[in-house]
Amino acid sequence: MPTIVAETATDTQTIDAPQGKKLVLVLEDAGIDILHRCGGNARCTTCRVEVLEGDPGEMGELERNRLAMETELADHVRLSCQIHVNDDLKIRVINQVSVRGMDAGPRPLDE
Repeated sequence: MPTIVAETATDTQTIDAPQGKKLVLVLEDAGIDILHRCGGNARCTTCRVEVLEGDPGEMGELERNRLAMETELADHVRLSCQIHVNDDLKIRVINQVSVRGMDAGPRPLDE
Protein backbone atom coordinates (compact mmCIF):
# COMPACT_ATOMS: atom_id res chain seq x y z
CA MET A 1 0.00 0.00 0.00
CA PRO A 2 1.56 3.34 -1.05
CA THR A 3 2.16 6.04 1.56
CA ILE A 4 1.32 9.69 0.90
CA VAL A 5 2.96 12.43 2.95
CA ALA A 6 0.79 15.51 2.42
CA GLU A 7 1.87 18.99 3.48
CA THR A 8 -1.15 21.25 4.01
CA ALA A 9 -1.56 24.84 5.16
CA THR A 10 -1.63 23.73 8.79
CA ASP A 11 0.25 20.45 9.14
CA THR A 12 1.69 17.35 7.51
CA GLN A 13 -0.28 14.09 7.33
CA THR A 14 0.89 10.60 6.46
CA ILE A 15 -1.76 8.55 4.69
CA ASP A 16 -1.89 4.92 3.58
CA ALA A 17 -3.41 5.02 0.09
CA PRO A 18 -5.22 2.21 -1.69
CA GLN A 19 -3.30 1.19 -4.81
CA GLY A 20 -4.64 2.94 -7.94
CA LYS A 21 -7.01 5.33 -6.13
CA LYS A 22 -7.17 8.93 -7.35
CA LEU A 23 -4.94 11.14 -5.23
CA VAL A 24 -7.66 13.78 -4.79
CA LEU A 25 -9.93 11.14 -3.21
CA VAL A 26 -7.13 9.79 -1.00
CA LEU A 27 -6.59 13.32 0.34
CA GLU A 28 -10.27 14.10 0.80
CA ASP A 29 -10.97 10.76 2.49
CA ALA A 30 -8.12 11.51 4.92
CA GLY A 31 -9.87 14.73 5.95
CA ILE A 32 -7.84 17.16 3.86
CA ASP A 33 -10.15 19.83 2.48
CA ILE A 34 -8.67 19.98 -1.02
CA LEU A 35 -10.52 21.95 -3.68
CA HIS A 36 -11.80 20.12 -6.78
CA ARG A 37 -14.20 22.61 -8.33
CA CYS A 38 -14.73 20.77 -11.64
CA GLY A 39 -15.37 17.40 -10.01
CA GLY A 40 -12.14 15.77 -11.13
CA ASN A 41 -12.35 16.41 -14.86
CA ALA A 42 -9.02 18.25 -15.34
CA ARG A 43 -10.79 21.48 -16.26
CA CYS A 44 -10.15 23.88 -13.38
CA THR A 45 -6.74 23.12 -11.78
CA THR A 46 -8.01 23.79 -8.23
CA CYS A 47 -6.92 20.31 -7.10
CA ARG A 48 -3.32 20.87 -8.08
CA VAL A 49 -0.51 19.63 -5.87
CA GLU A 50 3.23 20.03 -5.99
CA VAL A 51 4.99 16.66 -6.09
CA LEU A 52 8.00 16.97 -3.80
CA GLU A 53 9.13 13.31 -3.89
CA GLY A 54 8.10 10.12 -5.61
CA ASP A 55 6.70 9.16 -8.98
CA PRO A 56 3.12 10.30 -9.65
CA GLY A 57 3.05 8.43 -12.94
CA GLU A 58 2.80 9.59 -16.50
CA MET A 59 0.91 12.80 -17.25
CA GLY A 60 -1.97 12.30 -19.66
CA GLU A 61 -2.81 14.57 -22.57
CA LEU A 62 -5.86 16.14 -20.89
CA GLU A 63 -3.82 17.14 -17.82
CA ARG A 64 -0.83 18.31 -19.86
CA ASN A 65 -3.01 20.52 -22.06
CA ARG A 66 -4.83 22.05 -19.08
CA LEU A 67 -1.66 22.81 -17.14
CA ALA A 68 -0.08 24.33 -20.27
CA MET A 69 -2.78 27.03 -20.15
CA GLU A 70 -1.53 28.23 -16.73
CA THR A 71 1.39 30.59 -16.17
CA GLU A 72 3.87 30.71 -13.33
CA LEU A 73 3.25 27.21 -12.02
CA ALA A 74 6.04 25.67 -9.97
CA ASP A 75 7.91 22.69 -11.37
CA HIS A 76 6.35 19.33 -10.58
CA VAL A 77 2.78 20.66 -10.30
CA ARG A 78 0.17 18.05 -11.12
CA LEU A 79 -3.61 17.72 -10.92
CA SER A 80 -4.46 15.36 -8.06
CA CYS A 81 -7.63 14.28 -9.88
CA GLN A 82 -5.48 12.83 -12.65
CA ILE A 83 -2.98 10.93 -10.48
CA HIS A 84 -3.74 7.30 -9.66
CA VAL A 85 -1.56 6.44 -6.66
CA ASN A 86 0.85 3.61 -7.38
CA ASP A 87 3.95 4.77 -5.52
CA ASP A 88 4.89 6.54 -2.30
CA LEU A 89 4.56 10.32 -2.71
CA LYS A 90 5.36 13.46 -0.78
CA ILE A 91 3.16 16.32 -1.94
CA ARG A 92 2.15 19.85 -1.02
CA VAL A 93 -1.57 20.63 -1.28
CA ILE A 94 -1.91 24.01 -2.98
CA ASN A 95 -5.62 24.88 -2.64
CA GLN A 96 -7.76 24.10 0.40
CA VAL A 97 -11.33 25.06 1.28
CA SER A 98 -10.17 26.40 4.66
CA VAL A 99 -7.67 28.74 3.00
CA ARG A 100 -9.60 29.82 -0.10
CA GLY A 101 -13.04 30.07 1.52
CA MET A 102 -14.71 28.33 -1.42
CA ASP A 103 -16.96 25.30 -1.72
CA ALA A 104 -14.82 22.22 -2.50
CA GLY A 105 -16.87 21.32 -5.58
CA PRO A 106 -18.50 18.01 -6.54
CA ARG A 107 -16.71 14.88 -5.37
CA PRO A 108 -14.69 13.35 -8.22
CA LEU A 109 -15.71 9.90 -9.38
CA ASP A 110 -13.49 7.01 -8.31
CA GLU A 111 -12.81 5.48 -11.69
